[in-house]
Amino acid sequence: MTGNQASAGHLLRLIRDGRATTRGALQQATGLSRSTVGHRLDQLFAAGWLREGEAAPVAGPGGGRPSVRLEFDAEHAVVLAADLGTHDTSAAVVDLAGTVLAERSARMPIADGPDHVLDALARWFAELLKETGIPHERVCGIGLSVPGPVDWASGQVVQPPIMPGWDGHPVRRRLQEAWTRHISADLPPVPVLLDNDANAMAYAEQRAGHPDCAAFLLVKVSTGIGAGVVADGRLYRGIDGGAGDIGHIRLHDCTEALCMCGSFGCLAAVASGRALAAQLTRAGVATDSAAGVRDHLAAGQPDAVRLAREAGRRVGEVLVTVVTVLNPGVLMIAGDLAGTPFLTGVRELLYQRAMPRTTAHLSVVTSRLGERAGLLGAAAIVVEDLYSPERADARLAALASG
Repeated sequence: MTGNQASAGHLLRLIRDGRATTRGALQQATGLSRSTVGHRLDQLFAAGWLREGEAAPVAGPGGGRPSVRLEFDAEHAVVLAADLGTHDTSAAVVDLAGTVLAERSARMPIADGPDHVLDALARWFAELLKETGIPHERVCGIGLSVPGPVDWASGQVVQPPIMPGWDGHPVRRRLQEAWTRHISADLPPVPVLLDNDANAMAYAEQRAGHPDCAAFLLVKVSTGIGAGVVADGRLYRGIDGGAGDIGHIRLHDCTEALCMCGSFGCLAAVASGRALAAQLTRAGVATDSAAGVRDHLAAGQPDAVRLAREAGRRVGEVLVTVVTVLNPGVLMIAGDLAGTPFLTGVRELLYQRAMPRTTAHLSVVTSRLGERAGLLGAAAIVVEDLYSPERADARLAALASG
């Protein structure tokens, strides 16, 4: 490594990834001199981002002086994270290693609009932080998981079918303002990052249970249907956040099914939790939401089981193409419908119609993190962004000049 490729931020990346955790290992990995490594580590220690751990064992005969192990200090700051659902919202204070320090969940419909929801979130965050006793100066960022498409670059929700009033809303600025107002402090704006809920879930689930999977696909089936893709450890969002929006792939034989997006024949109009709730209600089983379908499935209600399996087959029909294109090692089904009947339907179509070569090394699984996946993913996205080499170097420069 030379130049910026061996900056303090890149050294931090090597330490966080476990590729080089001693001064000697950093010298060997980067080709930098001992004094240069020492200077850059001093920057990281001064920022409070590193700490010394237990001495690393010395290999070889005769031993020698143990090397001090360097560790990322996951307790020096916290992230505020929220997972916004169609009807319910969860919020938490999370340390930089992903440990939840305080958490709250309550009914707060996304349809109440951005101003109401973001103001309530800022209040929740302030109250949760007070519970932990952590000063607000230690908040390094806020992460949001939302049930709609997000343009990552602008941080705006784009034409979300189930988020009325959110299209193009300045979420970052509004939440920054609400947070500052609730803590009544004269501090620089806290970075706010938001992403689609399926992306956040995929990112958390891949890191937690399948870190070695180079191509990971998560499909969330709740009120709507969406997918998140993690390739080589990084989220794939497409050019403007539209990657994974499989709920709006058209089915050729369902031209009369009206979708929330205004089109006819979308997969979500036929196989989502909202669609199944409507089908159950027409069958005489009153159901008002995807969560209601989940409850019927948990109770073994026959119509719910039958419809969930049919919905799984419909989703599996689309996933044949998606899996063939992406060739993932893991396909994870998550959300309210992610139970045995739905999973059975997916597998039936997938293994029946996809080429054996495509599914030979494919594992079809369900969620490991459950309802916390979106929350933990939103927090992890903030941490990975703020401590990436480029962002870390910019933040260190700002600290030095301030």
